[in-house]
Amino acid sequence: MIKLIASDLDGTIVNHDGSISDRTRQAFLAARDAGIQIVFVTGRPFRWLTPVIESFGEMGTVICSNGALLYDLEHDQVIWSRTLPVETARKAAQIILDHEPHAAFAAETTKGLHLGEGFADRHHNFGIQAPLDLSSDTIDAEGIVKFLARSPRMPMDDFYAAVAPQLDSLLSVTHSAFDVSLLEMAHVDIHKATTLDEYCRRLGIGAEEVMAFGDMPNDIEMLQFAGHGYAMASGHPLTLASARYVAPPLAEDGVAQVIEALLP
Repeated sequence: MIKLIASDLDGTIVNHDGSISDRTRQAFLAARDAGIQIVFVTGRPFRWLTPVIESFGEMGTVICSNGALLYDLEHDQVIWSRTLPVETARKAAQIILDHEPHAAFAAETTKGLHLGEGFADRHHNFGIQAPLDLSSDTIDAEGIVKFLARSPRMPMDDFYAAVAPQLDSLLSVTHSAFDVSLLEMAHVDIHKATTLDEYCRRLGIGAEEVMAFGDMPNDIEMLQFAGHGYAMASGHPLTLASARYVAPPLAEDGVAQVIEALLP
């Protein structure tokens, strides 16, 4: 019996234009009406939950920043966060620069986004941000929930393969974008599954009672944690290879199809 549905956003239920289809929206609302808990689990910061708010209103709790932050959407407040010391970010940046001297960095904190020189480009609008200064310890007061490194020239999988093995003891490393070579780093003990597990324990729900959906490598641990983990057919090959089940692609409302089949 499924008691909780956990879903990634971008590439899973959120289309490239930032919308969620009405069929998908109705499927989640029907699941909630059937008594199933809904939790969205995303790499996005809590400030970028517009698709969820537009489709579902202020519904429940969202696991943000790849598990580093638990956010109460209804009361607009951070419930819990696990932050990364700036000293760790400095060490990670040096390791990355040794392999990719052109890398640029950014840090998502509990207060906002800090952008390093060269990180932004004309294709990505990051909204309001502050300059990134890793030489200062003041950013520790805000708490880094996600440290980002971008390569302007190395393909994503090559960038990850070059640096991830040397970063594993410092922090957790993943990636979730098809269109940019971007590493996403957090506290060494944090990924989507760790926070989802903790959230489920609070509700008295076991992993075998969880259905989860995702499309990218940052979803792999979550899909393996859930008793019913579905990779999107339109997702990354590594995610597809790691999941127990495969849902139809996003373009065919794959998540909605699976939920509809679940409900009476």
